[in-house]
Amino acid sequence: MATFAELVRETALDDAQVAHLQRLVSSWGLLSDLCFADLQLFVPSLQAPESASRAAGSGPPAGGLRFVVLGQIRPTTSQTLYLDDEVGRTFDASQRELVARAWELGQIIDGESRVAGRREIASVQCIPVRWKDTLLGIVTRESAPWVGRRRGELERVYVEVFDRFARMIAAGEFPFGAEETEPDEAPRVGDGVARLDAAGRIDFASPNFVSALHRMGIHANTQGVRLGELGIDESPVRTAFAIGLPFTEEIERDEVVVLVRCIPFLDRGRASGAVVVMRDVSDLRRRDRLLISKDATIREIHHRVKNNLQTISSLLRLQGRRLESVEARAAIEESVRRIRSIALVHDTLATGAGEEVEFGQIIRPLVRMVEEGLLSDDRPIRLGVDGDAGELRAEVATPLAVVLTELLQNAVQHAFPGEDGGGRSSVGQVVVSLDNDGTTLLVTVHDNGVGFPAGFDLRTLDGSSLGLTIVRTLVVSELNGTIDILNDDGAVVALRVPVGPGVPAGATSGTG
Repeated sequence: MATFAELVRETALDDAQVAHLQRLVSSWGLLSDLCFADLQLFVPSLQAPESASRAAGSGPPAGGLRFVVLGQIRPTTSQTLYLDDEVGRTFDASQRELVARAWELGQIIDGESRVAGRREIASVQCIPVRWKDTLLGIVTRESAPWVGRRRGELERVYVEVFDRFARMIAAGEFPFGAEETEPDEAPRVGDGVARLDAAGRIDFASPNFVSALHRMGIHANTQGVRLGELGIDESPVRTAFAIGLPFTEEIERDEVVVLVRCIPFLDRGRASGAVVVMRDVSDLRRRDRLLISKDATIREIHHRVKNNLQTISSLLRLQGRRLESVEARAAIEESVRRIRSIALVHDTLATGAGEEVEFGQIIRPLVRMVEEGLLSDDRPIRLGVDGDAGELRAEVATPLAVVLTELLQNAVQHAFPGEDGGGRSSVGQVVVSLDNDGTTLLVTVHDNGVGFPAGFDLRTLDGSSLGLTIVRTLVVSELNGTIDILNDDGAVVALRVPVGPGVPAGATSGTG
């Protein structure tokens, strides 16, 4: 089925006119429910010789026009006449005589028509859609005829409210301007409706509207009173009447939270009444508060883990200072750096809003940590970062931070032998390159040092190199990734880690 944007290319509508129609089809769910009927939007197609829009009351007859259906909506308050989608279908004037007649006259007309593709007869109302005195299309209200029974008060009032909006559509006063947008949680007719007169007093309230008031502890009679007299904040009504636009506000009373949306009836730009739709969103807000509380708890856990890891690091440093063995002290310092790399992840997660972390906030402090711990004036080695890993899940970021710590530490300690750190270059360089394509994260650590020894193979490590053994174990077992090593003007270690959605953590894979 073609999209709205694709279908409007078959018309002569300009961008502003298209925007008006888009606002209409994005806000007419309320109208469909109020009139218990299907709504369809017909616009002249460019397949016809006539212009697709014309000034009201002027222009050629509609006999040669073809109309394309730009929009369709079914009611939630009644059965639909159309089980199939009509959007994108085209009709000539003989197939939609009432639509063509309304287009020719530029007036609201009522009648009956056979439902397309079926033998049923439908009651049809055709409503001209205007924008700045230009006729853009026709909205049809189509429902089964009201035969054999009388309408109840609720049905009668709802249809009367719809008729007010229909007149506004025909006058170009509905939908409202671009500055008004419907909230995602906008109330629907089934949530509860009240109609207000020109003075802002309730002259009708649906049973669901009254029930919502009861849940708020309000049991007073609603007929002829203002919302403020019922103890409800009346600012949505005052604002909607004053600015001539819908206004939505959330109101809380006795642990009950309701969303109140006031939509004014306009008559030549002035509010002459309104409809108020009220939705009880208490359960949604309780759920929101639980999610916020859960997020806060998770952040607090990460914060405490980070603090505990820092405490362990401090204790290890104290113990290392008491050791006489140089090798033992070096081993303690390596352990401290591993712990601090994990703490960096938890520190970042403690300040975030979810279980994903911007890895750039980890890699740069991690590089500084290695510089502070291993570099000095007599070891002029530069560490750099190129590219961006983007956001990573915590179960990926944590082992990856440890892996990079080990690789940087290994490069600084072994790639540049000699007191001056020169090796094959006057100044040693180690660069971490990151590239995330949304499916795989490529991490490359490249130094310009002496390179790997001939015949070196990660798969045959016997445990003599604890750092590289940790790298191999974490990449293969924890990250489900692969490792490639080579010599290219120094040593290159390339890691490929799957990061796409649905990638299981901790799966076992071979080493590349």
